[in-house]
This record gives sequence, structure tokens and C-alpha cells, in this order.
Amino acid sequence: MLEEITFYPIFGKPLIVYLGILTLTGFLCTAGIAVANRRGIHTIPFAWHPRLAVFSIACAVIHGTLGVLIFF
Repeated sequence: MLEEITFYPIFGKPLIVYLGILTLTGFLCTAGIAVANRRGIHTIPFAWHPRLAVFSIACAVIHGTLGVLIFF
């Protein structure tokens, strides 16, 4: 059952690929907010940093869990 969810095709690519891209993008945006605020660029308030971190970690946990469970 989890293999069906993991390999569910979206535009010809499996769901796990898109979760990986979303996770990487989330971590890069989270780091970008911290770096920008440190350099004095406050376009995006620092309050978004923890929110994006939680989102990125949640995506990473789902992505990792689906990746590991396809072998069981």
C-alpha cells in the first residue's frame, strides 16, 4: 500500500521525488531567511524562520519514512 503512495505518478514522476524537492526547497528558504536577516535584509520577517523549519522537517520526515518503508 505504501509503495502505491510513494510511487504515485504526478506529471510522470513519483510523489517521493516531489517531496524531496519540496523538502530541499524548504530547507534552503529557511536558511535564506536567516542569512538575509543577518545581513540586514528584512523583507521576510524572522518570525517565518521557525515556521518554515517546522514545515521542512515535517516534509523531510514524510519523505524519509516513505523512502525507508518501500523496502518493507
